[in-house]
Amino acid sequence: MRIKEYYCRLQNGIHGGFAPPTPKAICTFSKAASDSSLHITAAVRPSGTPTLQDAAPKILSEDHGDTQALVEELHAILKEIPTEQPPGSEDIYGLDTSIAWGSEDLEWCNGGPQGCGGGKSEVQPTDEQKAKFKRAVDIVHELVERGA
Repeated sequence: MRIKEYYCRLQNGIHGGFAPPTPKAICTFSKAASDSSLHITAAVRPSGTPTLQDAAPKILSEDHGDTQALVEELHAILKEIPTEQPPGSEDIYGLDTSIAWGSEDLEWCNGGPQGCGGGKSEVQPTDEQKAKFKRAVDIVHELVERGA
């Protein structure tokens, strides 16, 4: 199933507490229904610096190689795996990473809007679900790196 319009945001650095987390990286990609390309941004915080440094926006054709297949795989994974409950309570996947996805049929986000503040989630993933989340993170990184 071809997904016409979507948005994805990955944040590395979601552990917080009293203060919100300090992100190490934020990567996004999005595609409008009227466009055939993914629009990609990535901002990274170099070690020892207080803020993220923006990189130039990139574009990736959805017809480039297996790009569309990767997007569909990511979408399918996120449809299957749980998020922590209550939101932001615990980094249940243990990767200090959150993914937010939005499309017509799915809104999915782990890590809560202010990161994970140190609580206990009522929902715990299986080892298989943890492996699927790791694969989802790898897919996002691969798509972001492909942009030209």
